[in-house]
Amino acid sequence: MLKIFNTFSGRKDLFKSITNKLVNIYVCGVTASNYCHIGHGRTFCFFNILFKYLQHIGYKCNYVRNITDIDIELIKKSLRKNISVKDITLNMILSMQKNFSNLNFKNPTLEPKLSDNINLIISEIKNLIDNNYAYISDDGNIYFRIKSCSDYNIFYFNIKRKNFKKDFVLWKKNINSYMYGWNSPWGKGIPGWHIGCSVMSNKYLNHKIDIHGGGCDLIFPHHENDFIQSKCLYGNKYLSNYWIHTGMVLNNKGDKLSKSKNNFYLLSDLLKLYHPDIINFFFMSNHYRKNLYFHFSDLEKYRICINKLYLCLDNLNLNIYLNKNDFLSFNFFDDLFYKYMNDDINIPKVHTLIFNMMHEINKLKNIGNNLLASKLAFKMRFFANIIGILYDDTNMYLRNIKNKKLDFKIIKRINKLIRVRNLARKNNKWKIADKLRDELYKLNISLKDTNKFTSEWYFN
Repeated sequence: MLKIFNTFSGRKDLFKSITNKLVNIYVCGVTASNYCHIGHGRTFCFFNILFKYLQHIGYKCNYVRNITDIDIELIKKSLRKNISVKDITLNMILSMQKNFSNLNFKNPTLEPKLSDNINLIISEIKNLIDNNYAYISDDGNIYFRIKSCSDYNIFYFNIKRKNFKKDFVLWKKNINSYMYGWNSPWGKGIPGWHIGCSVMSNKYLNHKIDIHGGGCDLIFPHHENDFIQSKCLYGNKYLSNYWIHTGMVLNNKGDKLSKSKNNFYLLSDLLKLYHPDIINFFFMSNHYRKNLYFHFSDLEKYRICINKLYLCLDNLNLNIYLNKNDFLSFNFFDDLFYKYMNDDINIPKVHTLIFNMMHEINKLKNIGNNLLASKLAFKMRFFANIIGILYDDTNMYLRNIKNKKLDFKIIKRINKLIRVRNLARKNNKWKIADKLRDELYKLNISLKDTNKFTSEWYFN
């Protein structure tokens, strides 16, 4: 029986769906103002695995992953670059879909956009105002009235933060510099961040949400506010029966990788350097609830691990038929696989299991029993596919095994050059900054600069 950690209860809870053999999952998706970075990759890698595993053990799944295709930062970017919001979001969404496809993530059942639900959002904000849960402020914005609901702070004890009560925005009125938005009873504007997820999750999953998830940085304020809005609008006692959150990706100093700190890495850049299996292995190398530390040296280590797994599959028949006796002989591995997956989706333990299977396969190959080795390899690859690895054709992977090898010291050098250049720009030492830019260009690095610092870098 599957047990999974529920952020709301603060413990591993036995999983039971609202409707028999049907699981409704809502995961907060990307904001389409920037390209996906590795923090996004880790979160959606986990929920992709959870989605596949639930299907594997017999559930039909409705997996809804929304796209926030309008916010203030997106509007500012549109004005700054003189590009329409629609064109920016289309570019970001296509990039996201390409990255996720390259990582072998399954498509969600639905991927609704915030902009496609504006009329319903406006209607629900009006309901909150009519029932005294929201009000029109002096600045023309609509705010949710925290004091109107005593159940605020549902995650208070489980995330160990101070009790925080501050009204949050439901509708942002247009101001002169942001000539973009939708007409509403309160003037032209755009919805706040939180109201969109409340409306979309309940609309597309018919008010029966088994699992609501995202990164742990969404627990507060996003999921806190999401919960309270939904309760006031729809009477949902807890909005979702299970709240599941992934840990953050941090650098070796323990800082969160983020665009605001200029220390992030784009998924598209990582995919230029490493095979998808290596990246997925890295994302799940720690338990999904724990923070993950990003080191290029670890990726080089996981490259070796994935190489060994594909070498193990070499010269074996992976399309072999397994009969009942074969399944019985592999019961030991089956039991461990389901034991680990049912214990809060413990993928690092499944990694260990797969390498133990690899050792057994290599032993069988060494004594010339390629038939049994092939049968065990079939089972190993089946488990591996569920957790996002060993999708590639063995011969093709081994032919390209020498490609895309990059010394992580080069990455360190790139980051150091960018840090020094940012400092030079800050101190108006433009000749030094230009010289460093030219040096980066020689390494085939393109830069995206803001007025203050380099916001992104990527390989040509």
